Amino acid sequence: MTDASTTTPNQTAVQWLEVSPSYAGQRIDNFLRTQLKGVPKSLIYRILRKGEVRVNKGRIKPEYKLQAGDIVRVPPLRLAEKTEKEPFAQPLLERLEAAIVYEDKGLIIVNKPAGIAVHGGSGVSAGVIEAFRQLRPEAKELELVHRLDRDTSGLLMIAKKRSMLRHLHTQLRGDGVDKRYLALVRGNWPAAKKKVSAPLLKNNLRSGERMVEINPEGKEALTLFKVLKRFGDFATLVEASPITGRTHQIRVHAKHAGHSIAGDPKYGDEEFSKTIRNLGGKRLFLHAYALTITLPDNKTLSVEAPVEPLWEKTLEQLNGKV
Repeated sequence: MTDASTTTPNQTAVQWLEVSPSYAGQRIDNFLRTQLKGVPKSLIYRILRKGEVRVNKGRIKPEYKLQAGDIVRVPPLRLAEKTEKEPFAQPLLERLEAAIVYEDKGLIIVNKPAGIAVHGGSGVSAGVIEAFRQLRPEAKELELVHRLDRDTSGLLMIAKKRSMLRHLHTQLRGDGVDKRYLALVRGNWPAAKKKVSAPLLKNNLRSGERMVEINPEGKEALTLFKVLKRFGDFATLVEASPITGRTHQIRVHAKHAGHSIAGDPKYGDEEFSKTIRNLGGKRLFLHAYALTITLPDNKTLSVEAPVEPLWEKTLEQLNGKV
């Protein structure tokens, strides 16, 4: 229900939004980001800070958690001049459609290619989630369940319903999700080194770039590692299983162990990465290849995603070199 007050072409009317049970428990800032498509995040946080958003006629804070039946008043919003938004190029949409490894009425799992962001922001106009909103216009509640770094490839979950999103978030907070990655790392990883446990602290640089470091003041983080194949003393293909889900966790833990991942521009070893690039490996060698979850009906779902041909060819070249 919307109050049709006088508006200008670039200003919206007052909106009254009734919270359905599926959104109960969600923070008001996240709720507004899903409801106000196309409105900049900065504008959403500004109207929250100024107390212009009311819930049941009262002021609330950005961390307020909604209850079913709440009435949210959104003030008139002055938007920038709208430009016609270019739809995603058809080849990219077809590539993502072909990369789906599982889909049902509540969930999509896609084998995300390396180099594609999962969502817009930080200089990227749009990503996988925006592309799937274009591919699945009838699914009004599409949301990312988790994230993958832009340069990491592999299995990415997208919820088609709020109920599935809540279910999988509960699993991610516990031990209900088993995620496994392939990583090509520098040097000869010792078979006895089966885990790295080191706290991680996020830092945002002035440039806006996000860096993560080992720091006692950071959050607890644990990654399990298993050697899959050795390439002499030069490189090792390992399986990495993140028990916690921190930003850049596998990349930083691999570096901390003395075995940086090939092609990692932030935490890698440039000489090692250069050698891999010269073999044709122009990418970050981190791939989310296996995922096991429990669906809401208690059935176990296990999926795997193959690596791209470039990855396979690079390892063949590396095999012939050592």
